[in-house]
Amino acid sequence: MERRWVATIDLETLEVEYDPTFKFKCLENCGRCCHELEIPVRDEDITEIEGLGYNAWEFVDYDKMFYRGDKFLSYALKKRPFDGACVFLDPETKRCKIYPHRPLACRLYPFVFVKSGKKMEVYVKMDPFCPGLNHPDGEPVTGEFLLRDYGDVIGEYRGKIVKATE
Repeated sequence: MERRWVATIDLETLEVEYDPTFKFKCLENCGRCCHELEIPVRDEDITEIEGLGYNAWEFVDYDKMFYRGDKFLSYALKKRPFDGACVFLDPETKRCKIYPHRPLACRLYPFVFVKSGKKMEVYVKMDPFCPGLNHPDGEPVTGEFLLRDYGDVIGEYRGKIVKATE
């Protein structure tokens, strides 16, 4: 997987350095990532989705596992057997049935956040199937973009820095 640096956030000041040549726009009703990717589903994601009335056996693929080295991280979301898409992708509308409650990996895609000291580096996965990468109607990955779309994730990492300095 090729990835490209698009921004760095100072977690103390929220100042952002970004690559103005890259733009992104998630295209409505695309759903290609829902077909192409294996999505890790964390315990927190499972609890959130179960709160919607689903049973974990309906959406967790216990045969697919994600590891970092020898450390188990999570299982994957199930795919439908008839088209290989995520079980939550509506086949008619191509929209996620649980969009406000989708797993963190879905919310972050195509971005990868890497904490490095008191900074957070933001990379984008340059997956050839994603039509939103460098889309002409896209927007650069500015501080405004990052705080609007990923403010909760950034806030969580900022909180860890504050606790570490106390």
